Amino acid sequence: MSMTPPPLTPPRLKNDCFALPPGVDWTPVDTALGLLRANLSPVVDIQELDVSNALGRVLAHHAVARRSNPPAANSAVDGYGFAHAATGEGLQTLPLIEGRAAAGVPFLGPVPEGMAVRILTGAILPVGVDTVVLEEDTATDGHRIAFHGPIKMRANTRKAGEDVIAGDVALPAGHRLRPPDLALLSAVGATRVSVFRPLRLGVLSTGDEIAADAGGALLEVGRIYDANRPMLLAMARRWDHVPVDLGHVGDDRAALAARLDRGATEADVIFTSGGASAGDEDHVSALLQEAGVMQSWRIAVKPGRPLALGLWRGVPVFGLPGNPVAAFVCALIFGRPAVSVLAGEGWEEPMSFTVPAAFEKNKHAGRREYLRARLTPEGHAEVFRSEGSGRVSGLSWATGLVELADGARRVAPGDPVRFLPYCSFGL
Repeated sequence: MSMTPPPLTPPRLKNDCFALPPGVDWTPVDTALGLLRANLSPVVDIQELDVSNALGRVLAHHAVARRSNPPAANSAVDGYGFAHAATGEGLQTLPLIEGRAAAGVPFLGPVPEGMAVRILTGAILPVGVDTVVLEEDTATDGHRIAFHGPIKMRANTRKAGEDVIAGDVALPAGHRLRPPDLALLSAVGATRVSVFRPLRLGVLSTGDEIAADAGGALLEVGRIYDANRPMLLAMARRWDHVPVDLGHVGDDRAALAARLDRGATEADVIFTSGGASAGDEDHVSALLQEAGVMQSWRIAVKPGRPLALGLWRGVPVFGLPGNPVAAFVCALIFGRPAVSVLAGEGWEEPMSFTVPAAFEKNKHAGRREYLRARLTPEGHAEVFRSEGSGRVSGLSWATGLVELADGARRVAPGDPVRFLPYCSFGL
């Protein structure tokens, strides 16, 4: 009696996986991304699943073809098959052999050279057949066929393994399985695959000013609704991770430590929002600092800048800014590719397009900037009316981001800019 092997657990991340090089003060975006890419690795278990149950999972190992597709040379059309050597130019007439070849019902025996056989789409080519003429290009009386030559050698046929050859990699490790992938795996006889367990992404909001649940009542002045938690949890779902709602904690260091303890048992990675800088009430960074596993990355990015990175009981923690716009941008630019690696999917580069600007701007040197943007009907990038990082409505108004490189630049209408649509981040 066969038994399903237990899941395999990869090693934990090293305590210094978020360490910056000596002497680094402001971290350029590309440097930060390079460090994340180089130092992170999958943190989720490996499981064996039936292909039929593997939709949305990430392959932990290459999926290898157990058989070729197609497994044998076959006809690509309905028509008549024959040996090419018996034909030439001009009017060709060949006698028909009795019987036919159909998909799943092969013709038994060889087809003598100089004769033709009725053949249907998908039928294995009988011995002696290497070329097929399309039915619409022939005339027949039931005993003979006639067509105009010449016909190209191997016309209207598919070679064995012309799609995938047995033993080849059908899909690589790190690939997230989609419906077309299940079709491919089934076609090459792969019945089970090794996949990573879905990553559990915990989301925790912090700060006394945040109301976790107002219960329908309007808040008093000085307090704000929690916009980050529903946003980040929804992003986790769209990225095919398992969202873990860790709730909200006020500016209470002991309560925050306890909630992080819980998160370390329920999640594989934690996103916090707020408390990531170096102020008196920035308890996320303070706790990680006390634990000796925190790196405060002052990233040369707008919006964003403070990003606290560390391990809590071996679980990576991304301390995102509390401002919803900055939290959103940092989650897209840094969080998404990082958690893709942790989930076994590999580094995710967003797709971008160069489009004309429908705005003007004088950008200073020093920081990479991400502007909330959307395309006009003419395909130009327009930006939100305000760059204020408190304007949450701009996130909803936009359909993507315009990225302006680190150096100084003057952008005039019509100038080329890089546009990254939300959908290129999996949203």
